Amino acid sequence: MSTTSDRHDHPPQPVPALHTRPERRVALLDRAALHLGMALIMWGRRTRAIESRERRASRHEQYLTRLARERAAERWISLNLPPR
Repeated sequence: MSTTSDRHDHPPQPVPALHTRPERRVALLDRAALHLGMALIMWGRRTRAIESRERRASRHEQYLTRLARERAAERWISLNLPPR
């Protein structure tokens, strides 16, 4: 007769829950407070000043200039430095 603990019961029995907790329901007031808090956080993180069209255009021009400068530097390096 086997005395191992991995033997299965016949017919199978449901496994009893070790620690059962009562379900916690979130009250309507708690949900409203959570939504209000999230709305206040998003309101506080909004942009305060709308970026002007000229500033946006100059930022884009600076970006394109930086890209061209990086490409020129990489080209100069590939043409003038010995290969590795």
